Amino acid sequence: MRALLDVAGLEGEVDAVRLAAVVLAARTPEATGQVEIRTGELARWLGMSKSYTASVVLPGLRRSGVVRTGVVEGEFGEDRAVACEVVPLWEARGVVGHPLALSRKELATLLRLLEAVMAPGWVHRDGRVTPAGLLGARTGRGAATDRLALLLLVLEATETGRVRLCGGSVDTQRGRAAATVARLLGRTAASGERVLERLEDGGLVERPRRETASGLAHRSRLLVPAVAAAHRAVGGPAGSEGRGRTSEPGFSDPDVAARGSGHVKPDVEAQVNGAQGDLEAETAEPDVTAALHTDHSSVADVVIDGAVVGGFSGDGRGGEGRRPERVCVREDQAADCGPDVAGSAPTGTEGGPLRGEKPKESSVDERDGQRAAGAGGRPKAAGGEKAQQLRRVGLPADLRLGVALGPVAGLWERLSGWQQDQVEAAAKAEATRLAGMLMRPETAPRLLADRLSDRLEETGGESLIGSPYGWLIRRGLVQRPACSDRRCDDGIQLDTGGECENCGNVIHLRRARRARIAAQVDRELPGLGGSEHRQVLEDRLREEAAREAEDFAWRREQAAAEQARRDTARAVAKGRAERERQAAAADEAVRQAQPCEDCGQQRAAGLCEACGYRRRTEAAIGEAGLVAATWAADLTDPGDVAAVTDHVRATLETDIEAALKQFLELMEPGELAANPVAAASALAFTALQTVEQALPEYRSSALGQLGRTEEAETEARRAYKTEQNSRWFRANPTGADAVAAATKAADTARERTAQYLLGTRLNQLREQQAARTQQAAPAPWADRLPELAARPLDGDTAGAVIA
Repeated sequence: MRALLDVAGLEGEVDAVRLAAVVLAARTPEATGQVEIRTGELARWLGMSKSYTASVVLPGLRRSGVVRTGVVEGEFGEDRAVACEVVPLWEARGVVGHPLALSRKELATLLRLLEAVMAPGWVHRDGRVTPAGLLGARTGRGAATDRLALLLLVLEATETGRVRLCGGSVDTQRGRAAATVARLLGRTAASGERVLERLEDGGLVERPRRETASGLAHRSRLLVPAVAAAHRAVGGPAGSEGRGRTSEPGFSDPDVAARGSGHVKPDVEAQVNGAQGDLEAETAEPDVTAALHTDHSSVADVVIDGAVVGGFSGDGRGGEGRRPERVCVREDQAADCGPDVAGSAPTGTEGGPLRGEKPKESSVDERDGQRAAGAGGRPKAAGGEKAQQLRRVGLPADLRLGVALGPVAGLWERLSGWQQDQVEAAAKAEATRLAGMLMRPETAPRLLADRLSDRLEETGGESLIGSPYGWLIRRGLVQRPACSDRRCDDGIQLDTGGECENCGNVIHLRRARRARIAAQVDRELPGLGGSEHRQVLEDRLREEAAREAEDFAWRREQAAAEQARRDTARAVAKGRAERERQAAAADEAVRQAQPCEDCGQQRAAGLCEACGYRRRTEAAIGEAGLVAATWAADLTDPGDVAAVTDHVRATLETDIEAALKQFLELMEPGELAANPVAAASALAFTALQTVEQALPEYRSSALGQLGRTEEAETEARRAYKTEQNSRWFRANPTGADAVAAATKAADTARERTAQYLLGTRLNQLREQQAARTQQAAPAPWADRLPELAARPLDGDTAGAVIA
């Protein structure tokens, strides 16, 4: 028990959570390691309300990590019970020497002890009643603490019922007994004293004092009378004759409240003063102790007692001595329910379990073997006729969502698997939306967590939320703007965290409107009284609000219509763009399928690569000839221009032949023959490169020659004189600075004039060339056929045409 309560996860938890871990550990079947229990039944074991157990105890168990929980669904998908797995108990299985590696008998003994101390009591189907434990009727505030304290005291007590008191210095005003209870619970001495007083008022513990020779009371002792009564019962004649079983399974006898092994004389403790015989004489009578009840554990040992009912679970099972079928069979029936509520046992049975006879084995028992086989993996909850995966206990693995949903971790654990997926998706969408409107997007999860905390504070806590899924989807995660600003949430601006300025403006406008309407009412109806004035003012305000609402609805309709128009136009434009893209793709496909115009190569997009290079080479040769003709030929003489261009063409063709020869020498034999198309492209590209490298030289030579023309020299002389006569050099026009500046200006003017002359003469030559080409081109057949058709045909001409 101490090893279980000292688990790190239970440190700092309330006593109800710690006691719940003990109850679940005691009720855990050894075979499966998983116990199914209803929230109301666990609340009855703890002495707390069902709502407190659901909102505080179960979330505390999940938060501590000591217990893994899941939902057991019924035949129709309803939540039938809670499937709990005590992690330390499960992890200790098979570990030799571990204090929590409990066997079947040890688990049964622990469960019988808990039933004797705090069982809530049951009504069986056959009308029999199993009474509650010592503290079964104790409910309300402090009930879980009292039950845990009494359980620890019973474990610390000897056969005489005496509890060994703690050593060391204690508060003398409260006593060593109160300090002992406080240390067992991990509380202060004041808390331990209050717990001890409540147990003492209920007659469950005693603090007797032994008289001394002087008449003064000696130091007090701490006794648990029920333990002494149980050991005294099994140590009597009935216990010495044999452990038989009474044939009639009736109620447990108050005089034999508990059962133990044989009476053993206790050893004298060094810390306990006084003789034990005196202490036994001063203990309470067994008749004042509460009646213990039978057990229903599926792991209880068969005990046969022919003389007396010992008061522990397992007694009264009839002559067969069978074990009960399940641990949690009809435990949800309160002890005060009548036989009509509990139902009746099946007829024809003989000596069934104390909790009611079952006609056949439970379907849950049939699945125990399957759950035991899969116990190494994630626990499964039995629901209907098939095992279903438990819901997720922890928050989503995404760190951002974990931070955002941290304040509602208790509500998250109450959701089903589907609901958790929906809430996770809604929280992710809201966090993404908040991140898009914030200057610091990384603060969106913290902002969403603050919103959930505020919503919980408004509601009054998680315990007051009946529908966690609906609350999270429709209230907790939803932004509630108090004005038209998209950053407003309950009057708080999301990006700054301060009060929303727009909300202040809205309030100011509303107050101004109220003052305006009030002034208008005063002017129109000056004789109204206070109540009449207020009524008229309220009517005017309602009318104004109705008009504003109507105007807002109209503007919203207009905005919706405008948005629809924009959406339609956008869709039309998108469709037109798609059609144009498809048409362009079709045209491109057709163009790619066309053969080359020059060489006829198939699928060359109208012009293959080699022919393209040849066309560019031809254009570059013609451009070089025109550039050379701008200065070397008489532009008015077509023959002179043709002679210059022919000379340039011959020179460039010679250079091309040399470059091609050099290129062929660099290639391997047969490499060009392997791919004729690539070889033609490479040769054409080499020719193009040769012409493009020579073209800048022809242009530079033309500029130099044009710079020596009369026009260029005239412009240079004018620029030289103008610079000499500038106001900077007017005082000394022949100085070194003036001459250098004038020379630079003259060179710039000469170069600019040469460029102008080159451009002008090139345009003139191109126009002449275009005119000659147009004159030389034959007229199209569409223009020539009408003229030919109008000419008369004689016999010779007709014969010639026919021939």
